[in-house]
Amino acid sequence: MLMWEISSEKPPFNNHEHDYDLALNIINGMRPKIISEVPLKYKNLMEQCWNADPSERPDVGTLLKEINEIRFYYQNNPNELPQLKAKIDKEINHANTSSKLFTSKIHKFENLSEPKNATEEEQEGDICLFLLII
Repeated sequence: MLMWEISSEKPPFNNHEHDYDLALNIINGMRPKIISEVPLKYKNLMEQCWNADPSERPDVGTLLKEINEIRFYYQNNPNELPQLKAKIDKEINHANTSSKLFTSKIHKFENLSEPKNATEEEQEGDICLFLLII
């Protein structure tokens, strides 16, 4: 989620109440939509980190190596950064923003199902319809 927040410049799920229903949706595979201008290597790494199966997530060594490769690429191709930043800023400005105040909450969760990965169609916004069908 930190990678998503860095790339989007806003908290994840800021258009949802941070409550029991959101927690269940996340367990059922809901993930925030990734901004289309995010570099593919960064996007793929972020999605790997979101895998519902912890054994499928990259370890810290792999994560560090991949982040350094992405950073090294943009250090050697700085001309791509302003264009990328402008495209992301434009997309963020057109996105839904929320003025909700986020505070810490304590929830007691019992008898939760196993976490799963959502399909592309089940991502944020679309999963609500998916869960209603089930």
